[in-house]
Amino acid sequence: MTSAEPISDTSQVRSGAGLCDGRALVLIPTYNEHANVGRVVEEVLDQVPADILIIDDNSPDGTGLLAQSIASGSGRVSVLHRPRKSGLGRAYLDGIRWALERDYDFVLQMDCDTSHNPAAAAEMLRQLEQAHVVVGSRYVSGGATVDWPLTRRVVSRIGSLYSRAVLRLDQRDATSGFKAWRSDLLRRLDLDAVRSTGYVFQVEMAFLARNAGAVTAEVPIVFPNREVGQSKLSLSIIAEALVLVARLRGTRAPWSSIEPLDLALGVRPPRLERAAEEMRRAA
Repeated sequence: MTSAEPISDTSQVRSGAGLCDGRALVLIPTYNEHANVGRVVEEVLDQVPADILIIDDNSPDGTGLLAQSIASGSGRVSVLHRPRKSGLGRAYLDGIRWALERDYDFVLQMDCDTSHNPAAAAEMLRQLEQAHVVVGSRYVSGGATVDWPLTRRVVSRIGSLYSRAVLRLDQRDATSGFKAWRSDLLRRLDLDAVRSTGYVFQVEMAFLARNAGAVTAEVPIVFPNREVGQSKLSLSIIAEALVLVARLRGTRAPWSSIEPLDLALGVRPPRLERAAEEMRRAA
């Protein structure tokens, strides 16, 4: 999919021939994910041609210490220790800034609850040859949720529909937290102006990307319920989402002010098959 108005000549997209492989970073925020972080990191290292940044909010269960131990044994894993739990959105923003400061070309957001499949992450990176942001979507053909309780299914569906209707988003899964970004788009966004701290961060970033003239693609994912640990979703997070989406509507940029964002690539998303040997050496 693309945004609702013409924003760029897609003929500018190049096939990747003659381009060098860019550098990708997977952001994995953690809070009390001691039981999951080792498995998730191992699967990402094995299946995704990218480095990893674990962003830990001083987890009481020792997730940060375990993450540091994992990082000490791998040249592809780093840990960003934050002093306290201050929200998923803040964690991702700190991770994005860390990535941009180190000149990564692509940034991928991924949960640590085993619900996001690393195989899908690799495909999302490939799709960045044709889009500025790629969303792992539960609500396109081929996407699904598995073993979700009824309450969570209802909240997720209504939240996505509400956000799309109020903010005129084309993205069918507006609340998805499984996303791959091109850094040239992230540098165009005013990250200092982001207001959200909880899960509505995903909606706010989709809104900012749309207003920046970005081309968005969605790839289907199957999203199972977490196997270990507890969901961080709460009534306060839902309330934040309802209020912030309404406020964002008042700041919507008129279509006439949206400048086209060039789709021509300077680098190519890294390929698993080409990076495999280097990744094994670094690990």
